[in-house]
Amino acid sequence: MNEELKIGVIGTGMIGQDHIRRITEVLSGARVTAVTDADRTRAEEVGARRGATVFADSASLISSDDVDAVMICSWGPAHIDAVLPALAAGKPVFVEKPLATSQGDCVKIIEAEVAAGKRLIQIGYMRRYDAAYAALKATIDSGAIGAPLMYHSAHRNASVPPDLYTDDMAIADTMVHDIDVARFLLDEEVSQIRVIAGRKNSVGGALRDPILGVMEMSGGAIVTVEVSVNIGYGYDIRGEVSGETGTAELAESNHVVVKSGDGFAGRVPADWRERFIEAYDTEVQDFIDNARKGVVGGPSAWDGYAIQVVSDAGIEAARSGRAVPCAMIEKPTLYN
Repeated sequence: MNEELKIGVIGTGMIGQDHIRRITEVLSGARVTAVTDADRTRAEEVGARRGATVFADSASLISSDDVDAVMICSWGPAHIDAVLPALAAGKPVFVEKPLATSQGDCVKIIEAEVAAGKRLIQIGYMRRYDAAYAALKATIDSGAIGAPLMYHSAHRNASVPPDLYTDDMAIADTMVHDIDVARFLLDEEVSQIRVIAGRKNSVGGALRDPILGVMEMSGGAIVTVEVSVNIGYGYDIRGEVSGETGTAELAESNHVVVKSGDGFAGRVPADWRERFIEAYDTEVQDFIDNARKGVVGGPSAWDGYAIQVVSDAGIEAARSGRAVPCAMIEKPTLYN
């Protein structure tokens, strides 16, 4: 395809508008031709500002001849009702995480994609496109530190709204990124997970915060994930792999360290948008480039399903206080 990819966006909330901005102002090879949202007024405002046609619902947007590919940025429970029709239409689909909000729905999507005979879905787990994580992955794969034995991850938010953020969201909305990264870096699935909650951060009120996830991977490596969502000082993402002959860790994201007086300092990102803005740009550009050639890469529907399994097990583990196995269906050859 030599022409620009015509993208229809379902969901014009914060992440939807941010993707529309990057497609329109930052990236190349595509334009947003259609939008829809449960909030019709918001969709009309975005459509008018970006020169996109506003559709009454996702079905009419997906079936439009002016839409080559679909970007789903609606809330999680609505994803399956847009993903399945997009697959039926044979159009490439970019789905913000989660793929769906239940394992059953994820399996339905996998079955539909397998029936289509080719990959059409990319999931928005953008950390795989972050330069630091890509370098960490390359270091592991090079054998420079020997076989990876442990991976330590930290996911720290400055704050979350206590009236909107729940205990389960610490796993289902926050830890899922670390689960994906662990699978990506180690090329292993999660066998079982345990979640430990110790002393609460009083800033979070009744919220179970922080928590520590301990995952046993299928190849024997151990992964620990700290989730702290009221850390106060900024958005701090950390990762270190301990191997047989050395370690490798993510570098700080700031480019300079300022020394003055009797101290030194570097900037900590304010939020996820600042920390991963380049990763978001890279993942969406990858989707555009691939979709123009009729293919799809990046995190797959299988990745979305596997993360849902681990997330569900993690929530059960947090509630029960015991380790919970992560039992999955057999992986279709489409995803090998």
